[in-house]
Amino acid sequence: MALDLSYVLITPYSLLKSRTGGILARLLSRTELELVGARMLAFTREMAERYAAAIENEHPGSRLLADYIRTNFPPTADGARPRTMLLLFRGEQAGEQLRRLVGDLPRRGATVQCGETLRDTYADVVMDPRDPETVRYFEPAVLTPNDDEAARRELTMLAEFADAQPNLIDHSVGSTPEDTRTLVMIKPDNWRCPSCRPGGVIGMLSRTGLRIVGCKIYHMTVADALKFYGPVRDALREKLAPKIATKARAMLEEAFHVTLPDSALPLLVQSIGVAAADDEFSRLVEFMSGCRPEDCPESEAASRNSTKCMVLIYEGVDPIAKIRHVLGPTDPAKAPGGTVRRDFGSNVMVNAAHASDAPESVIRESAIVGIDRNDFAELIRTGLQA
Repeated sequence: MALDLSYVLITPYSLLKSRTGGILARLLSRTELELVGARMLAFTREMAERYAAAIENEHPGSRLLADYIRTNFPPTADGARPRTMLLLFRGEQAGEQLRRLVGDLPRRGATVQCGETLRDTYADVVMDPRDPETVRYFEPAVLTPNDDEAARRELTMLAEFADAQPNLIDHSVGSTPEDTRTLVMIKPDNWRCPSCRPGGVIGMLSRTGLRIVGCKIYHMTVADALKFYGPVRDALREKLAPKIATKARAMLEEAFHVTLPDSALPLLVQSIGVAAADDEFSRLVEFMSGCRPEDCPESEAASRNSTKCMVLIYEGVDPIAKIRHVLGPTDPAKAPGGTVRRDFGSNVMVNAAHASDAPESVIRESAIVGIDRNDFAELIRTGLQA
């Protein structure tokens, strides 16, 4: 029976060189698969050896790839941990679709290809000019199973390892004691149809030089949305309600040819302005969770839905300011060219991505989205049992 689940693992070098966005954009736009899980992993030396041995045994002629894993995946001599990003895809003939897009490993003496597959674009092999049998440099860019049976074995192994590891990577290669973290959420408007948009957002954020140390595919519930955007409700009432009331006053005066006293304005704020602000808040909750809060039974408020986001944790020096600078203002119409929201946003609500605005927000928002939890391993087990 064909397996409808497979994976792509982005190598430490591809992550280090900020190729993540380009790789993800290609995977999402050139396959008919759904990205159902994402996980950052830092291999232990034991896991790197186990994974390398599996690759070597399952893929004929893959000694070069196995040796690459043994060399580049374990912690460095000083204990720093190379990062990998594991992406889980689901769909008809998932493995075959991914193998076609990933492409073959570079071959000795092969003619250089021009970008047809991921490995054409990002992988490389350099031979010693004095000895055509000696490889001087090798980088596979990404890894994916060779067939469905290999996928089953490798996914089982990776699920077992992921289950025992924290979702956030500490002491990654390049980290310093001065580093702090911020949270980014790639919003549902980027996932409505297959496109380059999520990868494009990550690609633009890579300008910051920050490292991704955690990620997950996240389905925001109505209950989560109410907590996450709770402060926005009060802000909307404070800023939007008076504007709506002033506009309503002008419209009423024009329609009925009367002059309303200033004392009528507070009444209009409470009767019309607050209602309009609350409706805007309900629309935001619906956009993020798939359901307006007033239409969601209390018993279903914590239920997962199909509305999808990707949560990323970035680490480095001054990450909050750096991310928000590249993201741009909340209103895409006011954002400078070359910012995420200008390039990918539509309006104040549908504006491509969210980023925490303060250290306190990082803590609060991380708790709401459960950044310490990732159902990646459970998705694998469920998918393998189907």
